[in-house]
Amino acid sequence: MQVTVRPAAGSDIPELARVLGIAFLDDPVAAYFVPDANVRAERMALVYATLTRTHFLRYGGVEVAEDDAGAIVGAAVWAPPGHWHASTADSLRAAPGMIRALRGRIRLGGRMAERMAAVHPREPHWYLAFIGTLPAARGRGYGQALLNSRLNRCDAEGVPAYLESSKADNVPYYERFGFVRTAEYDFTDGGPLIWSMWRAPADRAD
Repeated sequence: MQVTVRPAAGSDIPELARVLGIAFLDDPVAAYFVPDANVRAERMALVYATLTRTHFLRYGGVEVAEDDAGAIVGAAVWAPPGHWHASTADSLRAAPGMIRALRGRIRLGGRMAERMAAVHPREPHWYLAFIGTLPAARGRGYGQALLNSRLNRCDAEGVPAYLESSKADNVPYYERFGFVRTAEYDFTDGGPLIWSMWRAPADRAD
């Protein structure tokens, strides 16, 4: 089996968003914002498509993993140093899609985003906003390839990386790649917890 990771193009957004929507079907934050499991994958796919299209794609940090047949089975959405936070213009462009996706929970989503931004590290870093693979593709190296594609660059350039894990079970997985848990947050006042994780570049890690 050959694992292929390549930069995403605009034409990939519908499929990478579909894949992420399925990948996050059992995610606690996704379930909090879209309680109905019957529409969760579709509505969360709209979230990922909207944010990727209006903000992340232009910065060159969006990558997809393909299987032997060339089908997208995973995706990672990164923002480079200095570009983790969407501008007001980007937020306005994203608003229609986010409203369609989150509907009655759009205000909760906005409040959560504000709280996450308030504690987001200010030191320059690569920010992993989303990463996921199809359930059938897990355990076959696609997630590892997606992570290493960007982390190898972080190491080469001496730049840290940052992510937030919305599943406790994923924290040990990210630790295997050098991420260290830095805090535990309740951004939703009683909803799902989120763990922030920081990774120093390999040449500076303790």
